Amino acid sequence: MDQLLINQGFPILSTLIFLPLAGAFVLLPFKNDEMCRYISLFVTALTALLSFIVVFGFDSSTAAFQFAETHSWIEPLNINYTIGIDGISILLVIMTTLIMPFCVLASWSYIKVRVKPFMMCLLVMETAMIGVFLALDFVLFYILWEAMLIPMYLIIGIWGGPRKIYASVKFFLYTLAGSILLLVAIIWLYWTNSYSFFIPDMMWQPYAITPQILVFIAFFLAFAIKVPMFPFHTWLPAAHVEAPTAGSVILASILLKMGTYGFIRFALPIVPDATLLLMPYVLWLSIAGIIYGGFTALAQQDMKKLIAYSSVGHMGFVTLGIFVLNKQGIEGAILQMINHGVTTGALFLCVGMIYERTHSRELAKSAGVGKYMPIFVTFLAFFSLSSFGFPGTNSFVGEFMILAGTFEFDIVLGLAAIPGAVLAAAYMLRMLQKVIWGGTENPDQSWITDLNAREIVTLAPFLLFVLWIGLSPGPFIEMMDMSVTALLDQFEAYQAQSVAVATDILVTR
Repeated sequence: MDQLLINQGFPILSTLIFLPLAGAFVLLPFKNDEMCRYISLFVTALTALLSFIVVFGFDSSTAAFQFAETHSWIEPLNINYTIGIDGISILLVIMTTLIMPFCVLASWSYIKVRVKPFMMCLLVMETAMIGVFLALDFVLFYILWEAMLIPMYLIIGIWGGPRKIYASVKFFLYTLAGSILLLVAIIWLYWTNSYSFFIPDMMWQPYAITPQILVFIAFFLAFAIKVPMFPFHTWLPAAHVEAPTAGSVILASILLKMGTYGFIRFALPIVPDATLLLMPYVLWLSIAGIIYGGFTALAQQDMKKLIAYSSVGHMGFVTLGIFVLNKQGIEGAILQMINHGVTTGALFLCVGMIYERTHSRELAKSAGVGKYMPIFVTFLAFFSLSSFGFPGTNSFVGEFMILAGTFEFDIVLGLAAIPGAVLAAAYMLRMLQKVIWGGTENPDQSWITDLNAREIVTLAPFLLFVLWIGLSPGPFIEMMDMSVTALLDQFEAYQAQSVAVATDILVTR
């Protein structure tokens, strides 16, 4: 427990976790849809405001878990309610709390039936998502990891498009399959670590190489499916296309990041030897995902599918940055998780706004709307530029750091990733040109209205973060710097100790 800075005051992290769940219960007696919308907006906005207490109180000079809380839960099995936040998780928690109010706003007129159950699903899901990033007990983590599946399954399966049942079942089965292997790995670690589920105690232990490899494979399959990495990505386009706008935003902005967060939080510090051994395979799978995602996005006519396949490529950059195992790569990967959440979430909001007007996601149906929606296409242009890493936008900083870390690790690997950036520019500019200008035979769009005040308020904060991170990324990098430095220092110390032990064995023989 030395890694925890115990919070003796107001339990801010528990409040962040359970406030949305309490809001879901508050909705139960209400029957008025409008009231349910306002209560949900109030609860998610209050959660977002409370998260700033964590930001302002966070000490970026330490790598310890801050605002920590620990309480005995199931004593006979040594299961505890232990939570804490560090530089690796804080940006992900803040992004989750800030995005959720805009998911409520995006659903204001989009969701017309079963409004109360929909809002309850959003609130329950927020509790699970925040909890995953804060959990320091593996049982608590696993319960919240699995709990996310149910509300997202319902969001897709009830409020989704024509093929919603197929998409929701495929999403559920894929992620559940990976989670079962994760559970097996957790049980083995519990048995090996003196029957403890405390995650920091499992890190940097001298496990034998064979069980390390098996645990890494279990971790990898669970997290790669969630990312999703190529070739485990096939559930993602169906889920995105069929999900309502808020569902797509949550999937892209938050759920996918749980896989890459798992690689940093669990795979590297718990099974470092296996991570180092299998690193080349993961790196080249990342390159394959970058190229595949780019080419597939370039071929799409459905805007949601285009953005969904672009996520495969963008998340390929994130896993690439993580597994080059240097400071620039990992910090760039964490920053790019945030960038992708902001930019891709905003793009899905834009598609949802077009869909509410044209009732189609096809590029041909939206061709030339720029003439009648100048405010909309201004937002869309900034988010599209961010998506392919245009200088001055947030994604440029993240991708630059990842590529710098990749070239430091291996020049050939860095060169192999470059086409992904070129393909991103190609498919985003193609979409942008179609929507703004179209061609010579555009459909009649004269009846379309531009964004209303609610939609502008929904998109404006995303644009703020696109420009803020793009022009001044220092505060964001500073928050994670100490935790990433400590992670890599511990990794190097572990490797040095392993070499020393191996040398002693050889000398003894």
